[in-house]
This record gives sequence, structure tokens and C-alpha cells, in this order.
Amino acid sequence: MSDRTHVVVIGGTSGIGRHFAQSCAERGHDVVITGRSEDRTKSVAHEIGGRTRGLALDLADPERIVAALADVQRVDQLVLSALDRDYNTVREYRPADAIRLLTVKLTGYTAVLHALAPRMTDDSAAVLLGGLASHRPYPGSTTVTTANGGISALVRTLAVELSPIRVNALHPSIVSDTPFWSDKPAAREAAQTRALTKRPVTMQDCTEAITFLLENRAINGVNLNIDGGDVLI
Repeated sequence: MSDRTHVVVIGGTSGIGRHFAQSCAERGHDVVITGRSEDRTKSVAHEIGGRTRGLALDLADPERIVAALADVQRVDQLVLSALDRDYNTVREYRPADAIRLLTVKLTGYTAVLHALAPRMTDDSAAVLLGGLASHRPYPGSTTVTTANGGISALVRTLAVELSPIRVNALHPSIVSDTPFWSDKPAAREAAQTRALTKRPVTMQDCTEAITFLLENRAINGVNLNIDGGDVLI
């Protein structure tokens, strides 16, 4: 078996997941990325290059996750960064949209760990991606805030149940250079103004934080905010 690090990035076709997968490929790791579309996922894997391959996986259909990941033989590092966006208020509630997001982030993430835990070792680690909406709700964030709060709780029970595999979570504020936020200058500027560092959070910041959570063997069951000090005020 290869001595290279084997990395799986769930939701690795764009944003933070893709940025982290790219950094792993550049370090010579074996990388598997997943996305909902088989063609797009394989295309992105080719663009990332190195030892990267793509698998189609839809976390909104958790019953099929085990079969979709059957070809993954070894997992040293697992990053769960897949997400759905849902602008949903209580007064104009759309249950179907809420169910999809909560299924992706909570049931889907757990189902992935169920499928891959047998292929992880005592030295393996996983990082789940949540978000700062769990601490800072905004109009329309009803489901997003609930999902990110659920990630905070989920990471603790996963760390207990999967021990000695380590499980942590990263909760970024607005990540200014992701595709979703890059064309929303007002939101980016507001987040930068609130941050005590007076600088935006970037995908590089997130990749470095994910790497820390995966590689530091004393870090376990931790929910790490990456927000420049936003939540302090």
C-alpha cells in the first residue's frame, strides 16, 4: 500500500473544499473529491491534477452513500465541506428546502463517516465544515443556523463514538474569495469591518485551519471559529 497520505474531500468541486483539495494534490497526496455531477466532478479532478480523482455523490440521498464510496479503499484525512444554501424564514417556510439542507449537513455527513470509518485508522482524522451563522443568525438563516448548530453538536458525539479517530469542525465567517461571496461586496465589507483583524477571511485561511485540525494529534472534538474575532463583539 502507498505511503502517501490518502485524502477524501466531500464537496471538493468548488469553494473551500476545492481549495483544500488543490493544496493536498500539490503536496503529493492521493486525493478523492466528490460532487453531485459525475461529469463536473471528474472535470474538476482533472483540473486539480496530481493524484486526484472524482466520484459522484449526493448527500441529499444518504441511502446511496455507502455504494457511492465503495471504491474508496483508505482514508487518512477526511474533509466534509459539501453544502446547500437555503434562504428560508419561519414566516415563509419551505419545508422541502429545509429538509434537503439538513439532510446534506447532518444525515449526509454522518452517513459518510459511517461508510468510511472502516477504512480509517487510529491515526486518521476528519473535519466537518459548519459556519458562523450558528452564532450570528441573519434574516433567512433559519435552516442554515440550525444546521451549523447541529454540526457543533455532531462533532462531539462523533469524536466519542469514533475514538481514537479525531473529529473536529471549522466554522468560518464570510469567506471573501469563495465563488458565492466574491460578487457580494457589501456583505464582504461588513464582515471585514466587524472582524477585529480588519481583514477578510480567505480560502487560504480555511485551508490552513483545516490542515491544523487534521494534523495536530491533540486536537479532538473542537469547534474552531475562523472569523478574525467577529464573535467577540
